[in-house]
Amino acid sequence: MHNSVIITAAGIGKRMGGAVPKQFLPVAGKPVLMHTMEAFYAFDPGLEFILTLPKEWEEYWQKLCGEYDFTLVHRVVTGGEERFHSVKNAVNHATGELIAIHDGVRPMVSNETIKRVFESAQIHHAAVPVVPVSQSIRKVTEQGSMSLDRSEYYIVQTPQVFTRKILIESYNQPYDSTFTDDASVVENRGYSIHTVEGNDENSKITTQKDLKLAEHYFSSQEEA
Repeated sequence: MHNSVIITAAGIGKRMGGAVPKQFLPVAGKPVLMHTMEAFYAFDPGLEFILTLPKEWEEYWQKLCGEYDFTLVHRVVTGGEERFHSVKNAVNHATGELIAIHDGVRPMVSNETIKRVFESAQIHHAAVPVVPVSQSIRKVTEQGSMSLDRSEYYIVQTPQVFTRKILIESYNQPYDSTFTDDASVVENRGYSIHTVEGNDENSKITTQKDLKLAEHYFSSQEEA
């Protein structure tokens, strides 16, 4: 089966600070984005890779590919105003039967997580990885706050995998500010989302602390 993966990296990462977007920052010897793409290549070298980037950073990415001798074949698609528009642009270029969408700044996704979500999407047509909420949570109300049962809540990760038909249909609907990820777009179209187990390390890099954690993670992988 021919499948695709869309790596979303069209943001500029204002929370990280600095002149260079976080997806291009080096960690363990290479840019974050390259680690992310290599995780999917290790899972399936036959995947079709589509990368969304800010227009003004496409040339910089090509320069990095040359500097790091990064030869993984991929297509670059210019990002849009919101993540929704970036993914929509990429979906129109994807040809796979199943299409995964993954945040470019989640380089620590495990092979097992990718495998589980693809296998689930093959059966259920729409699947996302999740991890349990490990801390106590409270809901703020006008009266104060109230404790919630954390066992009923999960943290959603990527990759989120869908059939091509479902994605094209879902991304043809108008943009809504309530769309927080691809699953919310698909769900709004009336489809059910199946969940699978993710991996705790598969978090987004958004701060300098996250970069240090990623550095430690990849260093540990090399030593193992």
